[in-house]
Amino acid sequence: MNPFKKAKPQKRSCAVQTAPAAQPFGGLAGYLPLNPPDAGLYAAMREAVPVIDAALDKIVRLTGSFRVECSDAGKQKALDAFVGGVRVGACSRGLHQFVSIYLDSLLTYGNAVGEIVLDRAGKEIFALYNARLSDVQVKRGASPLEVQFCAGAGGAFAPVRYPQLILFTPLSPPAGELLGAPLLRSLPFVTGILLKIFSSTGVNFDRVANLRYAVTYRPGNDRLDKAYAREIAEGIAAEWGEAMSSTKSGVVKDFVSVGDVDIKVIGADNQMIGTEVPVRQMLEQIVAKLGIPPFMLGLHWSSTERMSTQQADILTSELESYRTLLGGVIRRICDFFLRLQGWGCSSGVVWEDINLQDEVEAANARLTLARARKLEAELADA
Repeated sequence: MNPFKKAKPQKRSCAVQTAPAAQPFGGLAGYLPLNPPDAGLYAAMREAVPVIDAALDKIVRLTGSFRVECSDAGKQKALDAFVGGVRVGACSRGLHQFVSIYLDSLLTYGNAVGEIVLDRAGKEIFALYNARLSDVQVKRGASPLEVQFCAGAGGAFAPVRYPQLILFTPLSPPAGELLGAPLLRSLPFVTGILLKIFSSTGVNFDRVANLRYAVTYRPGNDRLDKAYAREIAEGIAAEWGEAMSSTKSGVVKDFVSVGDVDIKVIGADNQMIGTEVPVRQMLEQIVAKLGIPPFMLGLHWSSTERMSTQQADILTSELESYRTLLGGVIRRICDFFLRLQGWGCSSGVVWEDINLQDEVEAANARLTLARARKLEAELADA
């Protein structure tokens, strides 16, 4: 036995008992595109329905800004400089910009992918990159607790060389799945109905709002009227057309005719179908899914002050869940930066308060709870 030869470290492994068994051609079936076929549908929904686009933009903004604190106060200045000045893509700077784009992709498509780009020497973070979902695929690793990232284009995907630089977050993935579910997943049917209403309203306005006239000439019993009915009708049509076309140049002309001539507006007796109720029903479903209070989207529905407060509380809880997802990504980026500098300290994310009203209500709740506990203690001692 050679005493100078190091023993090979034993590889530690574990097995997940509830994982599905291997299947034939599992290597092909294991690849999961992050850009599903319905990704274009979700992008089209945001473009077609302004309420959906506005709601997602407000969620991104209301999630708020943050600061990153270093466990070593002496390294805080360097960490602040990195957070505020790191390159993001080709034209942006700052970790906040990267997080905003990351969250927007997460909400719209259910998945978000980013990458930490190192310099040529591999000793500094050169930039942060928000990857397109169509350029990345994920594959289950050796166990259900591992994931492998593949990049490429045109159907040729290969595992990335440095998976530790990839940032990936799914939104509420189902049990046993790798990919998340988009926030708009249950809205295509509702959005389709809403777009049908908008489209039919536009068509009806084209038909009804643009007035069209029906000019009817009824010949009399005179022989001349019957003999020259066609010529008289053509003359009336010519004069009527001239009277109508003259309005384009700002000249108003009256139409004068002799005989039994009847002029009516086409469609004047028909009323357009009211759309307020069905449109509101569809918008209520959209607002309920997105979790944004209606008054923040310009929907002035009847609501009391108490109801508005409750809606704001629900929104706060939604934003807190998004902050939890983003916090892990932010800490990973900042800790990676600290390790490259040779520092063993760690980072923590401190989010700004969503609003002062929540803090006041939380303080009042703690005060009431403290008073209740004090009263209970006094009653127990008596």
